[in-house]
Amino acid sequence: MTTIADVARYAGVSVATVSHVMNRTRHVEPETAERVRAAIAALRYSPNSLARSLRRGETKTIGLLLPDNSNPFFASVARQIEDAGFVAGYTVILCNSDGSAEKEERYLSVLMAKQIDGLIFAGSSDHAGVFSRLAPDVPAVLLDREIHSVHVDSVLVDHDHGGYLAGQYLVGLGHKRIGVIGGPRDSSSSPARLRGFTRALQEAGVDLPASAGVDSDYHFAGGRLAMERLLTQAPDITAVFACNDLMAMGAVTALRSRGLRVPDDMSMIGFDDIPYAVTTWPPLTTIAQPVEKIGTRAVSLLLERVAEPAAHSRREILMPVLVERESCAPLRG
Repeated sequence: MTTIADVARYAGVSVATVSHVMNRTRHVEPETAERVRAAIAALRYSPNSLARSLRRGETKTIGLLLPDNSNPFFASVARQIEDAGFVAGYTVILCNSDGSAEKEERYLSVLMAKQIDGLIFAGSSDHAGVFSRLAPDVPAVLLDREIHSVHVDSVLVDHDHGGYLAGQYLVGLGHKRIGVIGGPRDSSSSPARLRGFTRALQEAGVDLPASAGVDSDYHFAGGRLAMERLLTQAPDITAVFACNDLMAMGAVTALRSRGLRVPDDMSMIGFDDIPYAVTTWPPLTTIAQPVEKIGTRAVSLLLERVAEPAAHSRREILMPVLVERESCAPLRG
């Protein structure tokens, strides 16, 4: 591997002179500068950008730690973050924790060793322990999930409001016997969605018995199994709110296996508006998270924090919206 010392020997100058020519930090005689540039070309020398950036205190890299990159919602968010980082001149290092706190801690250690300029972090749970691995001078932005004991910038979605929209919509269609497929209890998003959903039902005088609720794991297979349990525990339900689209799609599969049709026999509403929501059959009614805004605002907040480390932490809350498609229908008389 060619070094700057090799270039200096080839050109017959000092290493300092080569550095001045490359970085334009001091006047060098034109003839000498041309000799240095010719040596660089002849030896195909490429400066170590990482070493140069470390001397300037930056690496132009952002760490992105997600709980499940196979989930289309997080995959879409990652793409938005990568695109926004690229425009700003940053490379994004993606790590997938598979929902494991142990993997989160290991990956944080790896990212610290990579000298990242900042971290965008969507944790598998709401505990603050993993942040013990994060150097105090490394800016971080929390994404999608909130950790109340950690004072860093965050970009959140109003999950409570999204759940409320889902409940209001199903009640508005005349449904009174409604089932719920919740996500992991140790996340902040699923409980918030369920709180909003329950509030909408309570305001309409609709009861939500314990037998009409099943917790799952935000995965397709989990949604299918949860739907099968719901059909046993609450066989009279006419509509289901699944706390994410993957579980809603799994639930639809379970209904089909029983010979039940969506929305004729059962209305189904999800949460996220992943790309597959519009391609499934029937197209899924869902609560859409503003994926593009989530990604771009996370990068913007992080880079603003890099520029102004002492600024007050900020908490941005984005609003979800209802997207009506074909998986819900008015209750038949």
